[in-house]
Amino acid sequence: MSSENGARLQQGVLGTADIVFMVMAAAAPLGVVVTLVPIAFAFGNGGGLPGTFLCAVVAMLLFAVGYVRIMPFVRNAGAFYAYITASFGRECGLAAAYVAALSYIALSCSTLTSLAFFTAQFVENLTGVKSHWVLWAVLSLIALTILSYHHISLAAKVLGVALTAEVALILLLDGAIIYHAGPHSVTLQSFTPRMMFAPGLGIAAIYAFNSMLGVEGTAIYQEEARERSVTIPRATYICVTVIGLFYVLTAWCLAIAVGPEQVGAVARSSLGTFVADQGIAQLGKWAGMVFGVLTVTSSFAAALALFNNATRYLFALARDGVLPGALSRIHHRYRSPHIAGLLLAALLAVVITASAIAGLDPLVNVTTALVGLGSVGLMALLAVMALAIPLFFLKKRMFGLGRSAAPAIGGTVIAIAVYLAFANYSAITGVNSVVVNHLPYLLVVVALAGGAQARWLRVRKPGIYAQIGATRVDESAGTAAGVRGADRPSSARESQALYPCD
Repeated sequence: MSSENGARLQQGVLGTADIVFMVMAAAAPLGVVVTLVPIAFAFGNGGGLPGTFLCAVVAMLLFAVGYVRIMPFVRNAGAFYAYITASFGRECGLAAAYVAALSYIALSCSTLTSLAFFTAQFVENLTGVKSHWVLWAVLSLIALTILSYHHISLAAKVLGVALTAEVALILLLDGAIIYHAGPHSVTLQSFTPRMMFAPGLGIAAIYAFNSMLGVEGTAIYQEEARERSVTIPRATYICVTVIGLFYVLTAWCLAIAVGPEQVGAVARSSLGTFVADQGIAQLGKWAGMVFGVLTVTSSFAAALALFNNATRYLFALARDGVLPGALSRIHHRYRSPHIAGLLLAALLAVVITASAIAGLDPLVNVTTALVGLGSVGLMALLAVMALAIPLFFLKKRMFGLGRSAAPAIGGTVIAIAVYLAFANYSAITGVNSVVVNHLPYLLVVVALAGGAQARWLRVRKPGIYAQIGATRVDESAGTAAGVRGADRPSSARESQALYPCD
């Protein structure tokens, strides 16, 4: 193994709160509430959306139960990549890694272009001065690169401030709605089977799961976490529960504000301003300006978190020898994967430049095309990962509700959502472009390319092939890639001590 491949990220700098901020910022709660929730109301099952969100939370928690149990056995900054390798083999693992890398790069780029669009719009509304979105895209990309280049804890602090502000605003809106509605209007109608199973349930399920993507981010930061055996599982449960219930509460309050029976029609008539209109009605005119400011900060926070996720995937692949070794180099002072970050910045700069030359609209063309690609890719990986967990423990002859049944049930529900996403992909993108709505097939092409490369490496370069998922740690392998055997359960008895509910 080369020195690059043996490189380690900065150790012990992220606590539970830091990781929660990173993951929740990538979920962009304000962006989801402002953009996705109105679309789900309008084209999904209307007032039954809060119940759909609740079902998605349950499925994700079942997945998380198994997810936190596999973490002590497999350590890698590539997360799903390493776990799928451990369960299904290196060919499937490398295929999954390429899908994940493409998905995170696509989401990073889509969030950057939407950030540029909203910033230009906000500046124009505030000052009356028009500016080209490319200017804000370039300035934002420079800021993202600088923050990613430095200590990861600096990025976590920036994300924490932005996330706290946007969540506080939405919770203030939720409280105002409940206060003004009065006890007679606060009803659980949105959680009844009649509302949940109304026409459009499939589309609502797509947006419900799409809103919760990013849970993988907890494992991505394993190497940089303090007391990772405690910090990462705790952060995973907090993220799934808090993000999920936040969306359940907010969707429920918005349905109450308009009326569960009418919310679908109202959302269809004011998709772009639905939430801001409610903010002004419930809180006053000042809320419109605050929503504008926090939409920009939320987009920046999400772009930064996704930028860090994509960078760490490139780093993990390079450290295992699949990508050029230079990408696994660690900055001598900041202990960050700075070369991988600079490459990602260059890729995003190319997309921005090409989009500007082609005269594409940053929101309608670029963001729409890439957000669907990245979201479906991560949903598919989530389903595969959930089904990989029972297989991993079956091979080790370790059984239990948390290791087998829970992730299998959660994975089955997520797999159904993936099917619905493919079948209703145009509902995610919101456009009729044949090219855009066939982008998910690019995920299949990339997966096949990864599997083919793994097969080629097995024949031509068996040493590199053996490094795919090299940081995997299991009972038979002992330690690997600088990870101590004491960091993971060495037996079923020790695992039982960590997770007594098994």
